[in-house]
Amino acid sequence: MTKTKELSLASPAYRQFIEELKGRVLSARISAARAVNRDLILLYWDIGRSIMEKQRVLDWGESVVEMISADLQRAFPQMTGFSPRNVWDMRRLYATYTEPAFLAQVKREMQQRKGSSILPQVVAEFSRNHKRPQTPSRLTDAKAITFLPQVVAEIPWGHHRLLLDKINEPAALWYYLQAAARFGWSRNVLLNQIKAGAYERAVTEKKTHNFPLALPQYLAEQADEALKSSYNLEFLGIRREVKERELEDRLIERLRDFILELGYGFCFVGRQHRIALGEKEYFIDLLFYHRFLKALVAFELKVGAFEPEHAGKMDFYLNLLNDRERAPDDNPSIGVILCAEKEDVEVEYALKTKQNPIGVAEYHLQSKLPADMKGKLPTARQLADVVRATLPEKKEKRS
Repeated sequence: MTKTKELSLASPAYRQFIEELKGRVLSARISAARAVNRDLILLYWDIGRSIMEKQRVLDWGESVVEMISADLQRAFPQMTGFSPRNVWDMRRLYATYTEPAFLAQVKREMQQRKGSSILPQVVAEFSRNHKRPQTPSRLTDAKAITFLPQVVAEIPWGHHRLLLDKINEPAALWYYLQAAARFGWSRNVLLNQIKAGAYERAVTEKKTHNFPLALPQYLAEQADEALKSSYNLEFLGIRREVKERELEDRLIERLRDFILELGYGFCFVGRQHRIALGEKEYFIDLLFYHRFLKALVAFELKVGAFEPEHAGKMDFYLNLLNDRERAPDDNPSIGVILCAEKEDVEVEYALKTKQNPIGVAEYHLQSKLPADMKGKLPTARQLADVVRATLPEKKEKRS
């Protein structure tokens, strides 16, 4: 009897059961950590708000921040986070996220997206209160709790300090705040996205895809956010012409950097992913799974310019993936053609008749020259001529 029980504990049913329990424990731990983070950010927000209000009403100077820090450290010696710098940052947190320019930016974007009617109302009330500097904020706790978890309280304190140190423009601040919360970026990922100019690229560069035609609206919007118009592959260190297989090899060697450039949510499945059809077999350059889109994402690498036939080939691959490898609860597979250059009009016509969601993006192996500098720097040939002109002439050999 005992032996039978021991054998049953090693059965597939038990293994599946214990994996499900592990998943629940992990989920509970993550939820608890998020709850702790929200409470901490709400506390810091409240401290920052209270300091600003007291300074405004009672005309307290800047030295009060140092006094508050010292008193809180004495009262709660077991707690960290009440250093003078941290208390200053609490005040800065509240001040930055309630500036009229930032609140106006949030309100504009929420109205454009036709989001929840609650958030614009809260933002509007923030704006009204801050137009009356002599009047303490009348924003109720209930509305604050409705507003904050959607934006400020959804990311950790270290993320906020990074944003406050690095970002000044309200539109960029709102962009990174939303992206970090939505995609669960770690602090390092957020820093890399800022360094890579993710906001600037999202605003200035046009994305080319057929997502609105091939996907439901809610999924098309998410897929659009996951796709970039161009990818910076400067980390590969390539300074010469390469073949597609070599480009693929280098990306696999630097897979961590490539995934950071792709953005949060991409999970690597494999390279040269094989799909058999009858007696033939086909190979997808790089295959990923996106955790938030819940979809397979196929990448095809092209070292040259985009050609219309590339879209047809990708459409064929996606049909195979959907038919043979897509899980029952997965969304339709997505294709990304990563090429050296593209013509937007040509891409538009090539994707117009495709049933599957396909995006086309450029990659850059070196930093792009700013637009205002184009044509102002000498070419390689001109530089070589200048160098030759400055070299002393060789003396003729004596016979």
